[in-house]
Amino acid sequence: MPIVIKSERDIELMRQACRITAGARTIARQGIRDGVTTHELDREIRRYIVKNGASPTFYHYAGFPGNACISVNEEVIHGIPGPRVIHSGDIVSVDVGAKIHGFTGDCAGTYPCGEITPEAADLIAVTRQSFFEGIRFARVGYRISDIGHAVQQYVESHGYSVVRAYVGHGVGAELHEEPEVPNYGEPGHGPRLVKGMTLAVEPMVNAGTFDIRVLSNDWTVVTADGKLSAHYENTILITDGEPEILTMADDI
Repeated sequence: MPIVIKSERDIELMRQACRITAGARTIARQGIRDGVTTHELDREIRRYIVKNGASPTFYHYAGFPGNACISVNEEVIHGIPGPRVIHSGDIVSVDVGAKIHGFTGDCAGTYPCGEITPEAADLIAVTRQSFFEGIRFARVGYRISDIGHAVQQYVESHGYSVVRAYVGHGVGAELHEEPEVPNYGEPGHGPRLVKGMTLAVEPMVNAGTFDIRVLSNDWTVVTADGKLSAHYENTILITDGEPEILTMADDI
C-alpha cells in the first residue's frame, strides 16, 4: 500500500482524534492505583472516548477484546484487560486509540503504580526519552530508519534493548498504514520523510533481552526472560520544520 500524505483537512481531523486519544491516556494514567483491575481502567478509557464522541480504535480490531491494551511489568504490548489486579510497585503500559470523523490517533505510555524500584523508573524514563531522541530526525529529507537508529543508539547506551518483532507505523484513516517505523537499524534506509506524513513512533524497550514470546491468548507479548518492559508512543505529523506531536497535550 502507498504512503498516505494527509491534506490540511485530514490533518485537522487527525488533531481532533489525537486530542481525544491523548486524553484517554491521561484517564488511564490517573486511574492507575493499588488494587485497581485492568478491566476497570479499560472501562474508564472507553467511557472517556465515547463521551467525547469518538470510538475506541482497538475495540475488536482484528478481534482484540479490549478498548485499550494494558500491559503490566514483563508484558510488552497487547495486554488484554481483565481481572488482573495492579499492585503498588508494578509498572503499567497503556496503549490506546480513538477514532472520530474517519481518522484515528494512537499513543501509549508506561506509568508507575505507587513506589517502584529505581531500575523500573529508569527504564520508563529511558524509553520515553528514546522517543524524543528518535523524532529529532522526523523532519523532511531524513529517512524512516534515521528515527529508529537514533532510538536504538540511545536505548542501548543505557544498557537496555529494543524490541525487534514489533514496530511503529503510519496512522490516519487506518490504525496501521505504511510505512513501518522500526525502532532499530542502520540510518539512511527506507522512505524519505515528506510533509504531511503522520506516524506512530513507539519505542518498546526491555530491561533484558529483546527477545519476546506471545502468550496462549494469541495477543499478549511478554519478554522472553521475564524482565520488565516499557512502551512510549505518540502520533506525529511531519511538517516543514519540527515534527508536531499530535498526542502530546496530556503528557507535559
